[in-house]
Amino acid sequence: MIRWVLALMFWAGAAQAESETAAAAQAASDRLAAAAVLLDQAGGASDQIAALTEVVRAYEDGLGAMRDGLRRVAIRQTATQAELKARSAEVSQLLGVLMTMGNTPTPLLLLHPSGPLGTARSGMIVSDVTPALQARVDDLRADLAEVAELQAVQDSAAATLQDGLDGAQAARAALAQAVSDRTDLPRRFTEDAVGTALLIASTETLDAFASGLAETVDADTGTQPDATAMRGTLPLPVLGQILRRAGEADAAGIVRPGWVIATRPGALVTAPAAATIRYRGPLLDYGVVIILEPAKDVLVVIAGLADAFGDAGQVVPAGAPIGLMGGDMPAVDALLTETATGGGRQRSETLYLEVRDGQGPVDPATWFAVE
Repeated sequence: MIRWVLALMFWAGAAQAESETAAAAQAASDRLAAAAVLLDQAGGASDQIAALTEVVRAYEDGLGAMRDGLRRVAIRQTATQAELKARSAEVSQLLGVLMTMGNTPTPLLLLHPSGPLGTARSGMIVSDVTPALQARVDDLRADLAEVAELQAVQDSAAATLQDGLDGAQAARAALAQAVSDRTDLPRRFTEDAVGTALLIASTETLDAFASGLAETVDADTGTQPDATAMRGTLPLPVLGQILRRAGEADAAGIVRPGWVIATRPGALVTAPAAATIRYRGPLLDYGVVIILEPAKDVLVVIAGLADAFGDAGQVVPAGAPIGLMGGDMPAVDALLTETATGGGRQRSETLYLEVRDGQGPVDPATWFAVE
């Protein structure tokens, strides 16, 4: 009897896990639908850039949750199907017992060769076992229904993912256009374009370039942002995962003083704090770079962008969009394959983050919160 009780507990727990998994995938789908509503409303927002930034973040969050939900669905479905297959003999035995009980008249089922005492005992056993058998059948039916539900979630995911990808792309394009048209940002200084070009041509390292940035300013008349009080709590500028920390060598043995952050194609990059844009453009072998100054003599170097927003001298608020990562979004079929197999390269892009306090680099952990 204990064996039957333990089996019932397992099957009930599995059904609950599958139900929660399907609910997680549905919740992710709902988040993408909410992002689409935000996108429709962003056009009439008073602060269109802030609204579109929220929309892009909402799509990134929803797509990430959708991938995670589908991955959980695939894992749960595989595990449940494997469990059902492993218990096929037990299920067949259960069905055989139920068929026998169903086809045998009740009086004959309760009769026992040893006489009235044996018959009484067999009746007691049947009265104890029958509810357990029925509960087991109900759980089996629920599990089979859950497997079908998980399959339905996967089958309907293609359209949901495609809508989400299309919406995210439209939001990014609208955001890039809105930032390009922006004219309301305060300006601290006017960049000396010739001086910047000469500096780029004459430097071979990020150290030398950062040290010479002060010489590329014609006149500094604005107010300097000061994020000193936020030291150690700044959020990462992009949704991603830290691959290498300061001082860790990469596959080629190159050691850098900053962090390498893995992120998804097209991810939005935002200012971690109110800061002055000190430089924006291509630089050495870092790709497109934007350098922010959140406090006096503190530079935050963000490199590896596909596109950067703003002009040198402008002061951007915390959370303002400052760029987008590159890379091509995978097709829906590829995304579904990745989530089903657990493979693929969901975070195929890398962003480099370096902090310079004074004239030298410091560990970004002194300024950024590490989750």
